[in-house]
Amino acid sequence: MMLDLTASSVELTRAICDIPSVSGDETALADAIEHAISAYPHLEVIRHGNTIVARTDLGRAQRVAIAGHIDTVPINENVPTRDIEIDGAAYLWGRGTVDMKSGAAVQLKLAAELAEPSVDITWMWYDNEEVEASKNGLGLLAAVRPDLFQADFAILGEPSNGEVEGGCNGTMRAIVRTTGVRAHAARAWIGENAIHRAAPILARLAEYRAREIAVDGLLYRESMSAVRITGGVAGNVIPDACEVEVNYRFAPSKSAADAEAHIRNLLAGFDVEITDAAEGARPGLDAPIARDFVAAVGAEPRPKYGWTDVARFSALGIPAVNYGPGDPHLAHHDEERVPLAQIDAVERGLRAWLSSR
Repeated sequence: MMLDLTASSVELTRAICDIPSVSGDETALADAIEHAISAYPHLEVIRHGNTIVARTDLGRAQRVAIAGHIDTVPINENVPTRDIEIDGAAYLWGRGTVDMKSGAAVQLKLAAELAEPSVDITWMWYDNEEVEASKNGLGLLAAVRPDLFQADFAILGEPSNGEVEGGCNGTMRAIVRTTGVRAHAARAWIGENAIHRAAPILARLAEYRAREIAVDGLLYRESMSAVRITGGVAGNVIPDACEVEVNYRFAPSKSAADAEAHIRNLLAGFDVEITDAAEGARPGLDAPIARDFVAAVGAEPRPKYGWTDVARFSALGIPAVNYGPGDPHLAHHDEERVPLAQIDAVERGLRAWLSSR
């Protein structure tokens, strides 16, 4: 499919949402982005896998990295997109409209049009953000081209309701295992039921109370959740193994080691294996360039509860924020939808800041 970068950000959102790009299947959309953006001579275009980078080289005093992921969680009968109206407001409904193809569309529109921005810009559209960190296109690019990550400030187009969300919580996944002894279900007392033994794990998680932790003036809320449970052999067999997958979202003041210790303490007495971890990012809003950005777009800073790749830039010492259209509460939701006015507002905010500094 061809992308027309002279179209409005709303129409671009529609176009890229209608190109399915579930994590691991982003090639068609990456091809379309690369083809479209390569038509603009003010941009140097670099491709690594399904990650596309386009950057200016105007000798400006500062450089800003602006990034957005192009993958989505699985589709559930919510592609193609459609226009809907709620309480008199116009929305675009469908997978990816919030998380985060509307943000990526705004970035594509501005990358094509801003031939003379007031700062040099490195635009990045990358794959595999919605899955484990080892597959993240931005992380894979950083490993081979760290020079592309040199910047004074970074903006991720993650959904933030058109406001600025500073930093992000960290995320950690763990597998908690129980074991038992197989037996015929008609003689259950002969065996030991591994699924029943998981009951205390679920009880501890159900009783867990989220904590709110202040970090650099923003209040981050943590969570600990069971997100998957597996076990069982057959309908007439007592199971000898069960696994509960746990996801912990932790405040950016904590390290991955702190988070692991917290999980192991909560689930003491059980076999716990940490399978994935990504540390959070402190807000970074004290940097002058960050303060200037917040003032220019007229936003009130808020905390980001979900993990985003601001953490990748923060780890490099680059202040980074989330700024994009869409309600984060509707990310991954089957009723995912973005207000058209919010797409336009984010475009105006970014355009004004990038043009006037």
